[in-house]
Amino acid sequence: MSFPELEVLNHYVSRVFRVEDVTAGDPRQWIVRYRGYLLNEDTIASYDQLAEAVKPYGLTPLFRKEGGAQVVYLVPTPVIPKPTARTYVNVILFVLTVFSVMLMGVDIPPESMPADGSFPLTLLFKYIFSGWPFALSMMGILFAHEMGHYVACRIYKVPATLPFFIPAPLISPLGTLGAFIAMRGIPKNKRILFDVGVAGPIAGLVIAVPVLFLGLWLSPLGPIEPLPGGSSGFLEGNSLFYLFAKFVVFGKLLPEPVDFGGLSPTIYWIRYFLSGQPIPLHGLDVQLDSVALAGWAGLLVTALNLMPVGTLDGGHVAYGLFGEKARRIFPIAMGILVVLIFLPGLLTFSFGSFNFSWLLWAFILFWLGNVRTQPLDDITELDPTRRMIGYFMLVVFILLFTPIPMVAY
Repeated sequence: MSFPELEVLNHYVSRVFRVEDVTAGDPRQWIVRYRGYLLNEDTIASYDQLAEAVKPYGLTPLFRKEGGAQVVYLVPTPVIPKPTARTYVNVILFVLTVFSVMLMGVDIPPESMPADGSFPLTLLFKYIFSGWPFALSMMGILFAHEMGHYVACRIYKVPATLPFFIPAPLISPLGTLGAFIAMRGIPKNKRILFDVGVAGPIAGLVIAVPVLFLGLWLSPLGPIEPLPGGSSGFLEGNSLFYLFAKFVVFGKLLPEPVDFGGLSPTIYWIRYFLSGQPIPLHGLDVQLDSVALAGWAGLLVTALNLMPVGTLDGGHVAYGLFGEKARRIFPIAMGILVVLIFLPGLLTFSFGSFNFSWLLWAFILFWLGNVRTQPLDDITELDPTRRMIGYFMLVVFILLFTPIPMVAY
């Protein structure tokens, strides 16, 4: 860059920034760095003014905080990658996922089951349309969640893909491994990053909570009995909100054991909530309707996404609230997951008992949890309303978090 052009850039920067020193850099990373402080408290307007001024030079400003000081970098404008997938890919994956979820929601009449206890896969396809209530509920929650992100990206003009749904027939008990969108641009500031991150969980919960209560209303109560033929059964785990929802609908904490094994009800419930043990055989529990299962799964998926680390939705929320300090949450989260893996054995004195549900998530967090999306403007802070919503979403995460997602018996 020539000296006259640098003088012009210095002039543009000085309109919004009190420059204390200037450093030329490596053009492959950043052209020039300015240390000082912004002249205007309206940091969003300052960023927009400078971005518009340097745009003709193929440059983009970065607002940063370094060592307590404010810094402006001018960098070559990032090239937004062209989409590598066509819309038809999203449509095909959506249709396949609907089919997969319907397959896992099939309700086979007992009289159609073979007397020898076998389970022909042909029955799944014969009664596949009976799985529509589960499919509609599950896909509605996932679709709302991802479209929350997508619409927020469109509002703020952040390039992003349409949702990609992941079918998983016979692999996942839900028939899907979820869905995702990919941001292809960098959000302008923390407020936009926060809004994009929080829009998905909020939109998903708007659907998941009514679906859960409707499903519980459709579900009968019944005893927890061993399955015939030695088959394995599963009990869904409890979050604080799920326990509350069952109490609202049925008027009791469920599953209700035959007895508390000599423990006080409080100690029993703390141990069961954190370990899922002992299995309350012959006790009373909700016999989940498929709609209720979808609502429960929707809450679980929302809680996983709200983990306040890395590039997860909760990571964007935490970064908006705490900035660089949010990195300190990652080792704490990993430590909690390790504890949860071994906690059932510790609480029940059965050291061969492990909570394998969190092993996969421990690997996922190790991969995604220690990275983050940094906006172009890292100086602008969240406004009071967004901060209030952010802390509320952290409370929602605590209420939805399920220490033991599923227990086999």
